[in-house]
Amino acid sequence: MSKSTILRGTLLLTGATFLSKFLGMIYTIPFESLVGASGAKLYGLAYGPYTIFLSLSTVGIPLAVSKFVSKYNSLGDYKTSIQMYKLALRFMLVTGIVAFLIMFLGSDLLAKLYIPKEAVGITESDVSMVLKMLSFALLIIPIMSITRGFFQGNESMGPTSISQIVEQIVRIGFLLVAVLLIIKVYNGSTTLAIGFATFSAFIGAIASGIVLIWYWKKRKPYIDRQLNQQVTTYKLSTRMMFNELFRYAGPFVIVGLAIPLYQQIDAITFERTMISIGLTSSSYIDNAFSTINFYGHKLVMIPITLATGMSLASLPTLTKSFVEKNREQLFKQINQSLQVVLLLVIPAVLGMSVLSSEVWGAFYGLDKYINLNASLLGWYAPVALFFGLFSVTASILQSISQQNYAIISLIAGLLLKGLLNIPFMHLFEAKGAIIATLIASFVTVILNIMRIKLAIQFSLRQITKRTILIGIFTAIMVLVVLLSKWVLRFWISYTDGRLASIAILTVSVLAGASVYLWLSYVSTLLEHVLGSRIGFIDRLFKRKRA
Repeated sequence: MSKSTILRGTLLLTGATFLSKFLGMIYTIPFESLVGASGAKLYGLAYGPYTIFLSLSTVGIPLAVSKFVSKYNSLGDYKTSIQMYKLALRFMLVTGIVAFLIMFLGSDLLAKLYIPKEAVGITESDVSMVLKMLSFALLIIPIMSITRGFFQGNESMGPTSISQIVEQIVRIGFLLVAVLLIIKVYNGSTTLAIGFATFSAFIGAIASGIVLIWYWKKRKPYIDRQLNQQVTTYKLSTRMMFNELFRYAGPFVIVGLAIPLYQQIDAITFERTMISIGLTSSSYIDNAFSTINFYGHKLVMIPITLATGMSLASLPTLTKSFVEKNREQLFKQINQSLQVVLLLVIPAVLGMSVLSSEVWGAFYGLDKYINLNASLLGWYAPVALFFGLFSVTASILQSISQQNYAIISLIAGLLLKGLLNIPFMHLFEAKGAIIATLIASFVTVILNIMRIKLAIQFSLRQITKRTILIGIFTAIMVLVVLLSKWVLRFWISYTDGRLASIAILTVSVLAGASVYLWLSYVSTLLEHVLGSRIGFIDRLFKRKRA
């Protein structure tokens, strides 16, 4: 695979993932106006276990298939690649059915786990019904994911990108139409509306599957020509293929499980703890939980999607540098991967923190819980930085054959989150759950970085110096943002309504981002971290590079 092909494919997948995440954020605006905080809480409670069941049913195999197919195609053994795809397809069919049955039949037990007996509002039967409707997606998505992995292994990123976007568009379209009809036209219950909202995952998966079938028929002649050109056959047994596949798969499932496992700790402990400290209002609990678990989470995940995508672009060649013992190139790639996340995410999340009231007002409008929701968003935004860094450091550990350590660090983080969650909520109420996540995710990142340092004698000097520089530029940016807010308050305030929030947000973000971008550019920080990818910034500042 040529370097240009890797870059083009990575950019295509990153763009598709970013668009998918962006659509997944934008739809929450009309969704919130239709179902409110209680609907989002019910939606989030269902999606937590669904995400875990999906990760466990696929066990990282789609991406592992991509790596397996790419390896044996490069060796000229296309037959083994096809055999692996067919085996994985059957395996995913079985695991998908098993995951569906467990989630569908175990929905009542899961509902009891989430809803305490003394809770007011959402009931166990509400959660159980929504879990059942969401579980049907598990019958299709694992099979669909394997086909995406096969195409990616054949250096064909289009099927994954297009199917991913189609899936999201159809899912969101069905979701919004169903919720609108049930709530506004037929005066149905919020629970029924959320049930159909979660069922949209199944509808979106069908649409994505149709796209992948079309691509398969279109690419089939090319695959047949590859098989006819077969020059080498390794004749691997089924056991040997699965052994190799699961070696590749482990780290991928760890990264996928990290966030939903943190959220599950909140799902189980949040409402019980709030009630135990005397905060029994269902409206307060629903607003706080939906901000942390759904609405706020959707917002803070946007900054890390693009950053981690760009960061991971250099990782396909990292394993090669490690195997070839090219330490200089290996260290350069690791430094760049980590610094891309720091450069882009630190200013984004701190900017969101200081503008949390305006962000919330712009997206979800103003209500009596605006201060609570905005405050929680401001605390939650920095968590995105550590989620992004965990994703990248776990991938780096895999590339240097230290993937098992990512499991250890994740378990350590989850244990710490579990130990701190309830005591911190007693001390700090709802934001205590966020502080516990912040500390736990920070610890996992530190453990991963220290393992990388010890395993390959990686120096942290460069990344420390540039992190300090990024911190200084971000502090200046925050001052500019605060100054912009202070000047604008003589004319408007976010409390004047959604349009006022949008106006303040637009002016403040443009002012802060421009200053941060300019400082990073003139200091050559951008060029050192992003390299040739800053051409558009050169044109923006009308300065030709030497």
